[in-house]
Amino acid sequence: MLKVGLTGAIASGKSAVGEMFVALGAHLVQADRIAHHLMLPGQPVYNEVVRHFGGAILNPDMSVNRSRLAEAAFGSSTPSGRAASTSSSAASAISRIDELNRIVHPAVIRSQEEWMAETGRQDPHSVAIVEAALILEAGAARSFDCLIVVTCTDEQRVSRFAARQKLALDVARKEVERRMAAQLPEAEKVKAADYVIDNSGSLEETRSQVVQVWSRLRARIPD
Repeated sequence: MLKVGLTGAIASGKSAVGEMFVALGAHLVQADRIAHHLMLPGQPVYNEVVRHFGGAILNPDMSVNRSRLAEAAFGSSTPSGRAASTSSSAASAISRIDELNRIVHPAVIRSQEEWMAETGRQDPHSVAIVEAALILEAGAARSFDCLIVVTCTDEQRVSRFAARQKLALDVARKEVERRMAAQLPEAEKVKAADYVIDNSGSLEETRSQVVQVWSRLRARIPD
């Protein structure tokens, strides 16, 4: 089995690319879905997140409100809508993000590795892909045989995020910039990649790249 990490900056189109690989025969799991499961009430990760970030992040049914958790971790905007810009507030935001990552990342990585191991047992000659935004930041790249990075332009990232979250473009731009500040620059991700898929063109152009990469992945599957 070949273990593949699929990553990229926010709103680069990782999920769309992952679906294209699945259509070609790959197995895929999304780290975001794993994290969502781990933060269900009663899970150890849920308990730790609530302990560190407080009950204000919870919905009335005691489930985690992911928007409130993101705001607590990444920081909120000022009443005028401008992101706080002082060095102390920036440092505090990074500290809170690190705090959340220290709780969630180890459990997500364990689950990813368990999923890959089980996939390998069931389908020894398969390609198993983990889609995750923070593979490099979490130090998880060593778990994979190769790494695929999905890229797009900054303006596309903002417009896609705005459409996905139903936000105005100016609000989306500030939110994307805020979240990307907690990630490695896209150029650094590209340097670490075995394969890069440019998702700035049409879906057909992206699909063509996916097919090419898929052929190379299949050739790398151990006998």
